[in-house]
Amino acid sequence: MPAQRVAPHGKQPAILTTCTEPTLCLAATMDAPESTRAMGGEVVYFSTRCPDKPSPNEDALAVLPGPADAAWTGGVLAVSDGLGGEAAGEAASRLTVETLRDEVGRIALTGSPLRGAILDGIERANQQVIALGVGAAATLAAAEVVDGFVRPYHVGDSQILVVGQRGRVKLLTVAHAPVAQAVEAGVLCDQEAMHHDERHVVSNVVGWSEMRIEIGPTHRLAPRDTLLLATDGLFDNLHVAEVVERIRKGSLPKAITGLVEEARRRMDDSLEEATGLTPSKPDDLTVVAFRLDA
Repeated sequence: MPAQRVAPHGKQPAILTTCTEPTLCLAATMDAPESTRAMGGEVVYFSTRCPDKPSPNEDALAVLPGPADAAWTGGVLAVSDGLGGEAAGEAASRLTVETLRDEVGRIALTGSPLRGAILDGIERANQQVIALGVGAAATLAAAEVVDGFVRPYHVGDSQILVVGQRGRVKLLTVAHAPVAQAVEAGVLCDQEAMHHDERHVVSNVVGWSEMRIEIGPTHRLAPRDTLLLATDGLFDNLHVAEVVERIRKGSLPKAITGLVEEARRRMDDSLEEATGLTPSKPDDLTVVAFRLDA
């Protein structure tokens, strides 16, 4: 099993060093985003539990650099949102990212491609979460980054977004959820979907015998493109256009700090929810962002 570095919560490193070992955040309660260099670029990540929630954060994240001696530069970024309530949800997301880490870590020994490791990791995680036998499940959004190209993989309603410096959305995965599918089909608009009573319903999860893995095509990342992975704690509180505007330019740590602060502010603001003008859904919140080195 590869070494694991659990991120120190709430501390910002003064000097960014290149991360060559896996970083997992499990049941984290971070005060602010943290930054590192990995996979040929800068990575900023954040995870914390729902405001005023006494039980553990059921989200998890992983930053998984590829082997240092590989002929390519890259790795895997992932976020996972546990379902099933408290300990069950935390166990499901933990198993999901730990299993993905283990499979990616075997690349150095087996020489298998990242694509195969990711698929094997998700399928193994599915079997292990089912084996818990407590009704646990998890969503997963994973991005394979290799030599400046990104390929998305997802199960459930955690999402992956790539946006250019001028705000053009180059990639946005569609959540495996009836409300999201209705938006994609033109039946609901974004505003209606954001406040829909069944927005929380998910139609595909890790921990289900009929789980399916959606794999997208590869996209070339331009030097100033921003890749973002997030659980529904972000996308249930900010519209996609709001997320895009906040992350498309400027310092990546500053952009992600502003993004999570706004999401947390909305979770805390029940008055705005009462007006229906601004979404507000308290939830665990996890994001991972990446930009290539210039």
